[in-house]
Amino acid sequence: MQSNQDSDISLLNINQGVSCLTSGVLNPQLGYDCLLVGTQTNLLAYDVYNNSDLFYREISDGANAAVLGMLGDISSPLAIIGGNCALQGFDHEGNDLFWTVTGDNVRSLALCDFDGDGKNELLVGSEDFDIRVFKEDEIVAEMSETESKNHAMSIHAFDLNSDGVCELITGWSNGKVDARSDRTGEVIFKDNFASSIAGVVEGDYRMDGNTQLICCSIDGEVRGYLPGSQEMKGNLMDSTAEQDLIRELSQKKQNLLLELRNYEENSKQIELSTQVNEADAQRGVIPANTQLQTAFSVNLGGDSQSAHVELCISTSNDTIIRAVLIFAEGIFEGESHVVHPNLQNLLGHIRVPLTPPKDVPVDLHIKAFVGYRSSTQFHVFELTRQLPRFSMYALSSPDSAPQPLSFVNFTISERVQRVVMWLNQSFLLPEDAEFQSAPFQVCFTFLRDAGQLCIKMKPSGEISVSTDDIDLAGNIIQSMASFLAIEDLQVEADFPAYFEELRKVLIKVDEHHTVHQKLTADMADHSNLIRSMLVRAEDARLMGDMKNMKKRYVELYDLNRDLINGYKIRCTNHTELLNNLKAVNQAIQRAGRLRVGKPKTQVITACRDAIRNNNLNMLFRIMRVGTASC
Repeated sequence: MQSNQDSDISLLNINQGVSCLTSGVLNPQLGYDCLLVGTQTNLLAYDVYNNSDLFYREISDGANAAVLGMLGDISSPLAIIGGNCALQGFDHEGNDLFWTVTGDNVRSLALCDFDGDGKNELLVGSEDFDIRVFKEDEIVAEMSETESKNHAMSIHAFDLNSDGVCELITGWSNGKVDARSDRTGEVIFKDNFASSIAGVVEGDYRMDGNTQLICCSIDGEVRGYLPGSQEMKGNLMDSTAEQDLIRELSQKKQNLLLELRNYEENSKQIELSTQVNEADAQRGVIPANTQLQTAFSVNLGGDSQSAHVELCISTSNDTIIRAVLIFAEGIFEGESHVVHPNLQNLLGHIRVPLTPPKDVPVDLHIKAFVGYRSSTQFHVFELTRQLPRFSMYALSSPDSAPQPLSFVNFTISERVQRVVMWLNQSFLLPEDAEFQSAPFQVCFTFLRDAGQLCIKMKPSGEISVSTDDIDLAGNIIQSMASFLAIEDLQVEADFPAYFEELRKVLIKVDEHHTVHQKLTADMADHSNLIRSMLVRAEDARLMGDMKNMKKRYVELYDLNRDLINGYKIRCTNHTELLNNLKAVNQAIQRAGRLRVGKPKTQVITACRDAIRNNNLNMLFRIMRVGTASC
């Protein structure tokens, strides 16, 4: 720590790239904040007031994000670190009190009472665009988001308009800062920076007893905002913003007036027209009972087109569809798709290929322009359809392909009809596909990679899911458990090919650890030799022995070059180690997703203990049967 007596700024040198930073009360007995500094290899808890370390821990999974506070029923505050697919929580002594895994590299963390039970849950945002909510080490909610043009870089709660209720302050990647009302979502304040926002915090920056909202950009620009006075009555928008709002409302008014004028002209022409059919067609008048119909089907594709889900949009009479607009997240680039046929190809139906990249339900918001071929004005039909979660799977015959070697077995106490309802809601099944009673078997083919999925159910309630894709098996179990409201589910699972790949990864992890230790020892030896060589070279220079001095400096140069080469090898080894550790953490996450509730938590904890004890046989047994006991 470097500090000047006449300065309010102190400098703390970490000697590593800082990847995350936060502060808060970690030791309640001290009663003041400590500083948490995370790097890609270590975590430092620093007592600023006493200029001392509370603890220093090596973090093999890295530290991408940090948050400090109370979590669930854990009695002491935790410093929670999100890294390479893993979450760790430490108390003020550096004891590891919390650990779990998540689906991808963690990028953001927050603590809040998500379910209103008076205890904090952990919100985790990761690189796979998923937001997961952890009640201690159990996932209670999961949301998938899609990549947008501008990203929210930082969020904060702050009462900017002095109405007694905090607004949501958001800093964006395009440099915009806005404040939204918690009641309506209306923007009550906005400002723009020249570059992306780095962070949004609050504090008494001017040391005058007033708390300001402080925003900082990645270029180092810092702006502070005082809360508005109560006389402003919550109106913080400047005159320019108000003018923009008035201009927007005026544009909406003009559009509505234009639409009203079109309706009035159509009414006049209907009254005056004698050639009803031709005039109606030109004006876009269509039968009152016209309906827009939609249907999903699976298209196995061909030589010119890959397999996909097909959305058929049609009308109920001889009208034609002039254009279709579809809004959907995650399917189309730009989140929208327009089909606009040529005048020669206008028909009463349009087929749109859909290829969802993930197994998630997708809402399709459809707008269709309906009229006749000679119409100059069209009616707009709007409707919303949901694409089932497992729409990219085509029903197939059990004998059409060999059954997968990997499987998951579990037993539920539900009626067959309830499982059939889940099948109909989650897959695109033909209308004639019916399963009245157990036992039954239904098989599907992946449209993405032609893999196989078979689901069997026996009269006893035992269900077997056969697939070589462990992620798909986890998605099937989580979807079924959610639909059937199953709180706890223990399963038996076996994925021979995946487990063999994991075994190879674990062997590589051990090899990388061995190489890391050897490289560290070699680096220490080289450092000692360099120190000794430098002393000898300087002694030779002081004694005027130029020959020996030159010889020593040549040797010093060679040692330094070897040291640099060793460092490059060490960096490469560390990168490969992180990638393999990520694969191990994802394997534990996948094993957990094969279970529901307490069995899921137990599997994740037991897997970590097995890895810590370097007991690979126990690890694979836990992944298969869900427990370490025989």
